[in-house]
Amino acid sequence: MQLKQMNRGNTTLLLAGMSLFSFALSVLRFLVTGTHSYIFLNWNLFLAFIPWIISTSLVACGINKRWATGLLIFIWLLFFPNSPYILTDLFHLRSVSTAPIWFDLILILSFAWTGLLYGFQSLMDIESLVSKYMNKLWLFILTTCFLFLSAFGIYLGRFLRWNSWDIVSDPLGLLQDICNRLIHPFAHPQTWSFTLLIGVLLNMMYWSLKLVRQ
Repeated sequence: MQLKQMNRGNTTLLLAGMSLFSFALSVLRFLVTGTHSYIFLNWNLFLAFIPWIISTSLVACGINKRWATGLLIFIWLLFFPNSPYILTDLFHLRSVSTAPIWFDLILILSFAWTGLLYGFQSLMDIESLVSKYMNKLWLFILTTCFLFLSAFGIYLGRFLRWNSWDIVSDPLGLLQDICNRLIHPFAHPQTWSFTLLIGVLLNMMYWSLKLVRQ
């Protein structure tokens, strides 16, 4: 137990340090260029931080009731795509040129990798919680599905401009867009091509990270 707490503390310190480094890069860019071009990355990183907060709270509270655990995991899943979403901010490299492109690349990758680690650590927490209710094979399948659902969530956010809050503010509009793509999949090749490829990429990154940790 003490070793797990120590590892958790070290991971938290690492994530905090990486977050501060990313923030410092965005401030440096603002001070040098006088533009706010990439300040929004700090908000995106905050959104990526939310799944980690939810999963950490779940682990700390030690909830044993299945319905409560399932409800909180559903809430976690709504915010989980925010963690890998920052990868798609690389799109902005084509449109912003107020700083050297190599600096902007480092800046975005710093935020993206930090966001990914918040998300992957939170997914490991969810795996640990769910492992009490299913065997390893079903846990692997569930985790893989979570990552593909996250890829679909990234598509909704990047191309259709939906966000996690819209499930409360505009649930019908969000549901309409989702159902339209489920009912008419061949009418939306970009949706499923993007979801499939990003989903595979996220799975490769996540399982590679877990393998390296082991």
